[in-house]
Amino acid sequence: MNILVMENDPKEWAIIQQALGGKKHTLIPVPTSEEAWEYIQSGEANFVIASWDTSDLKNSNFISRVRTSTLAQSVYILLITSKNEDELPLSGIDDTIQRPLKVADLKNRIAIAERIISLTTSLSLAREQLENQAVFDNLTGFINHAAFLQQSAGELERSRRASLPLSLIAIDIDNFKAINDSHGSEIGDAVLKVVSQVIREKSRPYDCIGRWSGDEFVLALPGVIGADAEKISERIIAGVRGTRIEVKKDAPLTVNVKVSAGIASIARINPSSEMEPIIQQARQAMSRAKEAGGNQVFLVYS
Repeated sequence: MNILVMENDPKEWAIIQQALGGKKHTLIPVPTSEEAWEYIQSGEANFVIASWDTSDLKNSNFISRVRTSTLAQSVYILLITSKNEDELPLSGIDDTIQRPLKVADLKNRIAIAERIISLTTSLSLAREQLENQAVFDNLTGFINHAAFLQQSAGELERSRRASLPLSLIAIDIDNFKAINDSHGSEIGDAVLKVVSQVIREKSRPYDCIGRWSGDEFVLALPGVIGADAEKISERIIAGVRGTRIEVKKDAPLTVNVKVSAGIASIARINPSSEMEPIIQQARQAMSRAKEAGGNQVFLVYS
């Protein structure tokens, strides 16, 4: 596998080489984001290790360019940084690692990336097989209830074989019935479209996302555990909370939309693990978040 490395510090570059020593990978040093983009466009690489501190990443639109493009393959981005996560634009980043780099930590992050890339490739093949079947929800573009059950079960099995954790997020619109009752189904459909767009933008491009029923969505996140799943949920909640839908009837009116999320996170998947009970645990956690006032996330470990 070709790995693009945007790191201009010789010491850190040497550690990256050491961490990948003996592996069947080719490290390609790329001094600029533009050169990295050319490699990605050509399909020659789908894994990028990039330094926030020594590359031109912060001054380019490389990350958004990758995430908004219609590439044939997804791209995994591991960010090297000396800053805290709260100071970084995490949207579009798959993982971060603090500098100064340590060989053991970097090896672990790269191993996780390799597994995720492998899972993503398998997921892409599965999606291609599903393209000619009636599995997509017309309104949101997500896969439907039945297709999600099938696809997420595959994610569970692949995570078990790769010894990866998995988290399941259930999301529900807090005030959807009131919006429908007050403004009608046309506005209700507009709300569903906006919420689904936020979910897609705030999740990773290879995550399995489905419309479970009505105003409820589900996400299967391979390789994600506990607090990381909470961060994804909180980004979605904040993204929806910051969205306003303009309703123009007799007088201008703004609809404020809020959502709640429940997470079932499983660190070790055993042969008897099944997806449906995990989904139900996430939905129950979501109900607890709504009962506590909504617009929040509740986490349980399976």
